[in-house]
Amino acid sequence: MNKTTTTSLRLPRGLRAPDAIQGFLDDLLYNKEKGGETAHSPRGVLETREAHCFEGALLAAAALRRIGHPPLVVQLRSTVRDDDHVLALFRERPGAGCWGAVAKSNYSGLRFRSPVYRSLRELVMSYFDVYYNLEGEKSLRSFSRPVDLSRFDARGWETAEESLWDVSTYLGTRRFTTLLARSQARALTPMDRRLYDAGLVGTVR
Repeated sequence: MNKTTTTSLRLPRGLRAPDAIQGFLDDLLYNKEKGGETAHSPRGVLETREAHCFEGALLAAAALRRIGHPPLVVQLRSTVRDDDHVLALFRERPGAGCWGAVAKSNYSGLRFRSPVYRSLRELVMSYFDVYYNLEGEKSLRSFSRPVDLSRFDARGWETAEESLWDVSTYLGTRRFTTLLARSQARALTPMDRRLYDAGLVGTVR
């Protein structure tokens, strides 16, 4: 049986707005998984004080939930020698208005987005030109349908002591929407060197 706790997640004070939640994520260490792959719950992140994108998105979703937003996440997918990325979603008003995002990333351009995007695709495309691999190839290709993490409330996703591999697998097996036609992907130019360098500011090696 999975080991979980029924204790409510205790979040730090001051996380009363999406930008404050982003600031908290930015102050966490980036989890390079040097001891092996992890999928920590929000409680685990608060204990270790480090997170990668999946872990950061779940903590952000839990914090957004406390200020009235549903705990929504979306997975961005790369098929070009790169990692996927997970965002916590919010809107101008809980359940309505334009889309924004909170995210943890080792790349400076893949983090916060203000809620000014009229559709989820428009939000996702705001990451396109700064989503690249170390060879300088623009690598974002698709995105999943949003997942409401409240579906995992019964298994205690906010406070679980074990890694949330079931949640990670669920996100990765949802239906994905393709962003580019094959001809568009073939015609892509490499990253501008200045944007490439800017995206690596503060990167944890």
